[in-house]
Amino acid sequence: MLNLFIALVGIFALFCIVARLLHRYFVYVPDPTRVMPKDAGLSGVEEIVFKAADGTRLIAWFRPAQPGKPTLLYFTGNSGNTADRAGKIKAITSDGYGVFMLNYRRFGGSGGRPTEKRNAADAVSAYDTLRGLGVVPDDVVIYGESLGSAVATRLCPQRQPKALVLEAPFTSVVDVGRLMWPLLPLKFIMVDQYRTVDRIDQVDVPLFIVHGGRDATIPVDHARRVFHAASEPKTLRVVSKAGHNDLFEQGAWTQVRDFIASLTPEPVVVLPVARAGQPVEAVAAANADK
Repeated sequence: MLNLFIALVGIFALFCIVARLLHRYFVYVPDPTRVMPKDAGLSGVEEIVFKAADGTRLIAWFRPAQPGKPTLLYFTGNSGNTADRAGKIKAITSDGYGVFMLNYRRFGGSGGRPTEKRNAADAVSAYDTLRGLGVVPDDVVIYGESLGSAVATRLCPQRQPKALVLEAPFTSVVDVGRLMWPLLPLKFIMVDQYRTVDRIDQVDVPLFIVHGGRDATIPVDHARRVFHAASEPKTLRVVSKAGHNDLFEQGAWTQVRDFIASLTPEPVVVLPVARAGQPVEAVAAANADK
């Protein structure tokens, strides 16, 4: 009986060692195909090739914003590439917003292999590249989708943006993994843990979280826990009919767009105060720019 117990413990330990070595194959599911924006049906979007801090070639898709509109520095989920988000790019840019969407390492033609540490460093390089394209910090909204929500949260305190938007965020990859493998000591197995809930309180810009009420991949409770750990100002919106991958189709972008628009209030026209007995002459609105 003792020998059987020792054998089972040995098998479990071996399984944990193998899981530690291979866990990144479950965290990252890239499509390495390099696709040109025009081949994805996008006009006005260009491919940007730049170097990470360690010299690795990275690829992003960029479309400038219309005057007066901010640019979304967009970090994707753990699978596919930017071409898979062509529909989202169309929705964002059709409202005049700019977008700079990064392909992580091994995604969409980018070199190297992704890890949490490398993705965090590459996010800083992406921000700095966007700044080099002439976009000022007050016109940058950092946007994170699923896995990208952790990348975006980690970047935010390092580079001051206008706001932070998180789509379908999780507390940590460990907590997500426990939904499938509750008996494994994932906290000790996983190197890349993306602990958003431990970093969100460092964010000091307006925060907007949007999550699907029917999300079976990352339950909405994750978003609520991240929200409660965050500092003000913050907003949480749950799209009741949305799952994990159809938030835009269910109206999430409209809510995100309204949040971003609210960050820049309409200018207030102050009229001169009339003194008693004196008439006040105000310029007609139609002639105000003449």
